[in-house]
This record gives sequence, C-alpha cells and structure tokens, in this order.
Amino acid sequence: MKRLISILSTFRWLVMLGILIVPQLLEAQWRATVGAQTEDKGVQALAFLPNEIWIHAGDSVTWTFETDEPHTVSFLKSGQTRLAYQVGCPGFSPDGSATFDGSTCLTTAPLTKGQTFIVTFPAEGNFKLVCLVHANMTGAVHVLSPSELLPHDQDFYDDQAANMRRTLLSAVHRDSDHDERDSDHRHGLEHQVIAGDSKILATAGGSSTAALPRFLHSTIVIHTGETVEWSTVGPVGSHTVTFGAEPSNLVPPSATVTVDADGARHAIITSPTDSVNSGYISASPQDRVGLAQSPLGVTRFRVTFTTPGTYPYTCALHDNLGMVGTVIVLP
Repeated sequence: MKRLISILSTFRWLVMLGILIVPQLLEAQWRATVGAQTEDKGVQALAFLPNEIWIHAGDSVTWTFETDEPHTVSFLKSGQTRLAYQVGCPGFSPDGSATFDGSTCLTTAPLTKGQTFIVTFPAEGNFKLVCLVHANMTGAVHVLSPSELLPHDQDFYDDQAANMRRTLLSAVHRDSDHDERDSDHRHGLEHQVIAGDSKILATAGGSSTAALPRFLHSTIVIHTGETVEWSTVGPVGSHTVTFGAEPSNLVPPSATVTVDADGARHAIITSPTDSVNSGYISASPQDRVGLAQSPLGVTRFRVTFTTPGTYPYTCALHDNLGMVGTVIVLP
C-alpha cells in the first residue's frame, strides 16, 4: 500500500510538472540581435543575427539592438510599398513589444544600442523581416504549428549569429588596405577621398551588409585653388560631405552646389566658416525586373577651395560613428 501511495504521489508530481513545462514549450522565448560593430564603430554589420529563425505559433522573439547605428525591426504586408525612412504603421507599438500575424504591418522606430523589441507570433506563416533604415538588410521568421518539430534550438542560433557577426565585421578592409585601391578610383583627379564602402553578403534567409562608415584618406593637404573629390564606392549606403553647420534636411545639397557636366555635384568654398552640404551621395539601387530602371546615383561630390585654412567636415549621417575628416589648404 505504501508503495502504491508513493507511486501515485510521484505520478501526480510528474503530471503537475508537465502542466508547468508544456505551456513554456508551447510559448518559447527566442533571442536574436540587430546589428554589430567593431569597438571603434568603424565597421558596421547591417544585419539581423541570425537572419532566419524557426519558431512555433505563440512564441516570441526578442531582438536586442547592438549598435550606435539605428535600425528597425519591421514586418510589412506582402506587396506593401516600402517608403523611405518609414517609422510607423498600423500595429506599431511604442512600449517595446507587439504582436504580428501578417494581417497588418508592424515596425519599431529606429532603435540603437541597448534597446530591445519583442514580437509575439500567434499565427503560422513565413514572414519577411526588414530594416527600414537600410536596404539589403533582411531576414525571415518561419512560424510553424506547435505540433511540428523545430529544426534548431537557441544554442544553434547563438552560434550562427556569432559566425555571421565575425564574417561581416571582417568583410570590408580598413584604411591601410584601401591605399592602393584608392588609386583605382581617381579617374584622373589628383585629390580624392573615398566616402565609405560596403559589401553585400547573403544567406538562404536574407541579405546583410558589411559597411565601412569612414572617409579613407580623411585628412588631405592641397593648395589654394585646387579641388578635392569625394566618391562613394559601396553598392549600398548613403553618406554626406558636410562643412560647417548641418542643415535640418540632409537629403538635398546646399543651394550653392552646382552640377558638373558628368553629373557630379560641385561647390566652391571661400572660407573655413562656410557651411556646405553635399546632400546624399550613394549608388543607385539595383535594378529589378518589372520595375522602371533607376537613374544613375549621385556618387561624386567636388569642392574647390579658394582660401588657405583648415576645413573640418563630417558625414552628417555617421559622424557619431567617427566618419569625419579635414582638408588642409595651403597657400
């Protein structure tokens, strides 16, 4: 009898334990990160890490933002037109968590290092994950029925994220590696500065970008009357060349900026106190079948300096990451 009572007691304990465990299995909490950067912020991984995850309906994913460069966690409806720098839509939740089932779009505001956002997925489906700040930063969340076996656990995703992080942060080379390469982009101009670089990498889950937010040869010495050319060579990403005060709208160039015959923007600066903004310089987006061909991007900005002095400048988009430079003009 005592043995029977003991067996029944053990059985009841196991049943109670199962009741506690099963809901946790059905409503798991998954972890992922958004972005990565080197210690000096000089290389940015524009990526969801990992960029593909399989979960059960009812599960939640917590995305932790790890960079000073802002990103969004965004799920748009299938076929929805993507707008530049769209930061809100139906389903947006400012409290750090939301639910997404594919019936409406969902996005965070641009978030930075240390912030988190939790999304719960109540419905089955395959959902595309994007960052609205950066093109070519995508991922996928596969939401399966709770009866289906998941292919991976959290340890797998942590390892995959770490491997992707290392690959992206080593994909673009630093200043010393660009010294020789810079000469390939001079196009006959003696004084040239490369304004950022990038490389696109992809997995079966989506695409990521390794970005170098730096002016290469950031300090350059010229003489009065000479011209410096800034050019961006990365396939994605925008930068500015901004002298003096930053305008409230960085997209268009300053009113004093003209356009050369080859499409490059051009300004004349007569004093270190002048304020001149290049506007966005970036390559055109990749062409896609079924859409109108995009025009050439604005990839060059030239400045002619008429007065000796020291002229500091920044990329107004990425100066917080250390993208700054100086032109020293000698008599």
